[in-house]
Amino acid sequence: MRFHQHLDETFSYTEELNSLDKFLSLLDPDIVEQAFEVSGVATLRRRRLPLEAVVLLVIGMSLYRNETVWDIASKLDISLPGKKLLVAPSALVQARQRLGYEAVRQVFEALSQRTFETKSFEQWCGLNLLAVDGVVYRAQDTHENIEAFGCEKNVHGESPYPQIRMCCLMEVSSHLLLASEFDARHVGEMKLAERLLKHVPANSLTLFDRGYYSLGLLNLWHQSADNAHWMLPARKDLQYEVIHQLSEHDAVVTLPTSPQARKKFCDLPDKITARLTSYQVNGKQYRVLSSLTDPLRYPYDELTEVYTQRWEIELGFKEMKQGLHQAKHALRSKKPDMVKQELWGLLLAYNLVRMVMIDATEDTPDLTPTRLSFTLSMRQVVTFFITVTTRSASKLPEHYAYLLDTLRLCVLPDKRPDRVYPRAVRAKPSKYPKKKNASQLN
Repeated sequence: MRFHQHLDETFSYTEELNSLDKFLSLLDPDIVEQAFEVSGVATLRRRRLPLEAVVLLVIGMSLYRNETVWDIASKLDISLPGKKLLVAPSALVQARQRLGYEAVRQVFEALSQRTFETKSFEQWCGLNLLAVDGVVYRAQDTHENIEAFGCEKNVHGESPYPQIRMCCLMEVSSHLLLASEFDARHVGEMKLAERLLKHVPANSLTLFDRGYYSLGLLNLWHQSADNAHWMLPARKDLQYEVIHQLSEHDAVVTLPTSPQARKKFCDLPDKITARLTSYQVNGKQYRVLSSLTDPLRYPYDELTEVYTQRWEIELGFKEMKQGLHQAKHALRSKKPDMVKQELWGLLLAYNLVRMVMIDATEDTPDLTPTRLSFTLSMRQVVTFFITVTTRSASKLPEHYAYLLDTLRLCVLPDKRPDRVYPRAVRAKPSKYPKKKNASQLN
């Protein structure tokens, strides 16, 4: 059911609503209530700041990155009527602590799963294309955050900013986040990727970076769901044995596993069967490993083009850090639990914007969600929550339909096929002003 149809049924009897009502209609109150019960924060007491309102506040912290928490609560009008017009800042802090981070995580995971199951996405050879990669966020320089997350060490000591390492699973055709795991900076991406195994959907192909080469992880990934496959670039020193040569540049091979890997992964066999494919792009040779060993179902000509989609997750990280996070140096929360809550709120806010972008392109075959500007779409969604009148609930579906029409105008320019971005090491900036020469002084 389309969102505006759901709103038409939900608000057909309502005369007045606020931002919280709009938010719960988009998010589905059943998901929020179930998340509260699973996390153990559900309560029968009716407060002026209910838990549903606090979830919206946490999401608003990402949508309004340059505003204070108190200003966000005032703009969104999330509190219930009371003796005082506005709630005190201390009440917002206590409300966030009462909510915790596990409830926001449960809301994010339930919403991601429902969206992936109910929406249709582009497929490759009958498989949904996914990608896994890692990203790092900085937290505020407090003693609690340093103890919980740790700092990056360098030759001059430790960095003053604690760091959180995150690993995400993303659907590449829409940039929708399916799952995410994060922990202290000393926890590696391989460990975080193992925690994503329970979220791997059936009939999917996951694209990994070269650094995720672990036969134990790849074997578990292939067994985690029905028809779940993986692909990643082959190492230069790859050791393998050809068991069936499909063509000159395509072969089914066996990869030997090490005793250390078999000790760590109990079900890991002595050898793993995989497919080694090589191809050339602009005269440069590339090789990829995959679990797609069936050459009839996954032909060579299509296999050589699919791995380029892995870059989409990098663009998704850019949208989160530069779009939602406004390229800020660090998160705003000062305690570890609130840092985790803020991160889950950021991921939830990102997916909510992506959901609206998916709705906007659902009936337009020539337009995909990734062709829309995330920054412009996010601004339109924020405007929708603030400016849509709260006295005309029956017209809310019309306002949402207008929002979708507006998002369809936020199309990005066509990509330039001849544009290249060579890797380069940036020069370290100097804290001293550059000395001017004689010609510049005259």
